[in-house]
Amino acid sequence: MYVAAAKCPSPTDIDPKTDTETNTLHGRVDAITDGDTLTLRVGAEKIRIRLAQIDAPEPDQPHGAKSTAALSALALRKQARVEVVDIDRYGRSVGEVFVDNVDINHEMVRGGHAWAYTHYAHSTEIIELENRARAAKSGLWALPENEREPPWTWRHRAHARQIKPGPLACGTRTYCSEMASCEEARRYFKKCGAQSMDGDGDGNPCERLCATTGGDERKRGRW
Repeated sequence: MYVAAAKCPSPTDIDPKTDTETNTLHGRVDAITDGDTLTLRVGAEKIRIRLAQIDAPEPDQPHGAKSTAALSALALRKQARVEVVDIDRYGRSVGEVFVDNVDINHEMVRGGHAWAYTHYAHSTEIIELENRARAAKSGLWALPENEREPPWTWRHRAHARQIKPGPLACGTRTYCSEMASCEEARRYFKKCGAQSMDGDGDGNPCERLCATTGGDERKRGRW
């Protein structure tokens, strides 16, 4: 799924365009949203990019601001190449970002500014980079253990606080993101037959949500 990194061209060699044959974007990084999201200007178009294989602390999490600052130092206002591998449910291009031949996704994990997003990580190298960062207590790994909560767990807890379970009304909620708990998801799925909650068709709804309550969210992941 991932394209082997080629040498990143110098800024003067980059045309502000999309190479549709290789699904590669060339442009200038105009903005940083957080430690794993940026805006790439390609010609007159601005494209939101979600860095593949990593998950950075949310801005309101411990180390969130430092993670954002780290990505800014690596990429902001610089020419970049993005090897697009997917489009996420928010319409963002998901990809590997390279600046001056440096793999920015890997650098964020290497410096301890992001987690390896194991459910979406397709190479063992990025897992090893996280292990080394942990051992060296780099970045977020220097935080007390109770402050090192995976971002996907943090997001789920925040989402659960916002959504209060209500009376079952078929047709009003049909997606896992609208469920407050695994139990509620299973109830809606059983009573209403909401097939949109069973993405892999195995008869079990919202595996990622249920994995969170089962303590295995690290393996399954959630954007």
